[in-house]
Amino acid sequence: MIEPKLWRSAVQLQRFLDGNGFKFCFIGGIALQRWGETRATDDLDGTLWADFGNERAIAQTVLKTYQSRIDNPESFSVSARILLLRDVSNVSIDLSLGGMPYEANCLSRATPWTVPGGGSIRTCSAEDLVVLKAFANRPQDWIDIRNVLIRQGDGLNRALVEQELSPLAELKEEPEIVAQLQSLFKCQ
Repeated sequence: MIEPKLWRSAVQLQRFLDGNGFKFCFIGGIALQRWGETRATDDLDGTLWADFGNERAIAQTVLKTYQSRIDNPESFSVSARILLLRDVSNVSIDLSLGGMPYEANCLSRATPWTVPGGGSIRTCSAEDLVVLKAFANRPQDWIDIRNVLIRQGDGLNRALVEQELSPLAELKEEPEIVAQLQSLFKCQ
């Protein structure tokens, strides 16, 4: 079960980013609530579009409203392309600064979702959630993927998942990720 403050924080973050003209969507545990099996999560993960070279300016804008969880957040945003934040409710927020073609595709496929307690946020598609979780390749991610496959059934565009994941797995030099996903596809 997700705490009400997490939903409120998600809606507030979406409003803030939209109000500043950012392209953004939620990924991770919040998106899993929409597309997979509900499970506990206590933070917010998202992808925020950031052209290369624009990281510092984006960090400066975001840090006017959100507190950093680390020292030197502007420099870190340039080197690691992520903002590690905390909101006024003490909710941790990880904003990945997307700049690759896959991330642009992911953001273009994101859709609005009305969340418990009211308000709307944008989440990545079910297909992109599977891609992102497979790419992360952690044990809990594979459990989450299985649950997305069960819940989405034939509605999941498996060809799109493989099309997007294959070059990412190749880039990561972990082709076994695609094989593991294909194996899951056969079982579901």
